[in-house]
Amino acid sequence: ITVKTRNNKAWFLVLPVILVVSFTALLPLMTVANYAIQDIFSPDNRLFVGMKWFYDITNDPLIIDAFQRSFQFSIQALLIQIPLGIAIARIMPKSGWKASAALVAVSIPLIIPFNVIGSTWLIFSRKDIGLGGFLLNKLFDFDFTSDPKDGWGLILAVDVWHWTPLVTLLVYAGLRSIPPAYYQAAAIDGASPLAVFRFVELPKLRRVLLIALLLRFMDSFMIYTEPFVITGGGPGDATTFASILLTNIAVGQFDVGRAGAYSLIFFIVIQIMSFLFYTVLTLQDREEVTKTK
Repeated sequence: ITVKTRNNKAWFLVLPVILVVSFTALLPLMTVANYAIQDIFSPDNRLFVGMKWFYDITNDPLIIDAFQRSFQFSIQALLIQIPLGIAIARIMPKSGWKASAALVAVSIPLIIPFNVIGSTWLIFSRKDIGLGGFLLNKLFDFDFTSDPKDGWGLILAVDVWHWTPLVTLLVYAGLRSIPPAYYQAAAIDGASPLAVFRFVELPKLRRVLLIALLLRFMDSFMIYTEPFVITGGGPGDATTFASILLTNIAVGQFDVGRAGAYSLIFFIVIQIMSFLFYTVLTLQDREEVTKTK
């Protein structure tokens, strides 16, 4: 009889990761949860209020509107960036120096700091000194500082320019991982390019698109730097997303307790939406596993 011995020393390799995650994620989360049940007047003067802040936030029309704007913005960003990223990835060169050059060119927006992107687009879109604003005003009256639709459209355009390359790179990697035999079989059957995309590429890209959807939803829902730099949440409250309103409450008003409850609700909403996205998009995989059993 052979007895298998287990060596649990490998867990020590995971210990640094656990410590880092605890320090950077769990401890701040516990601190925020502590703030969320108190009304903090000063570091030494606090009042326990229980669930009061959570009740106030869920019944505050300003916060509800901010969450609705964030949801609307995320849905619009996904509807544009996912199809656009797929289209760009499919027309990119597959090999050679052209492929390398295309990958470098596509990746440029991803390596630019957020505040630089905001400042650049702010100057570029002004109608008095910006080339973009000047050209747009040749076609129609464009002023993102006073027109809510122009402000919203500008922030959406900035997000599309900034993050569509991420979707493109993910899809491009997924396309390159498809074995050539699939394309050869499709060519023998005389499949059209649309049929190849529908029955060969799209099924193979399902997991890649799941990652792209989850990443882009979370990032777009938490968008902050670009609207803060470009519009400051305006005109009016047109681009006051949930993240900007949270900052205004925490920093502008220094209402730490209310901001803590707001942060927890913000965190829970993102987790729930991400779980729903994942559940719906992996439903077919679970059904296939169930049938094989």
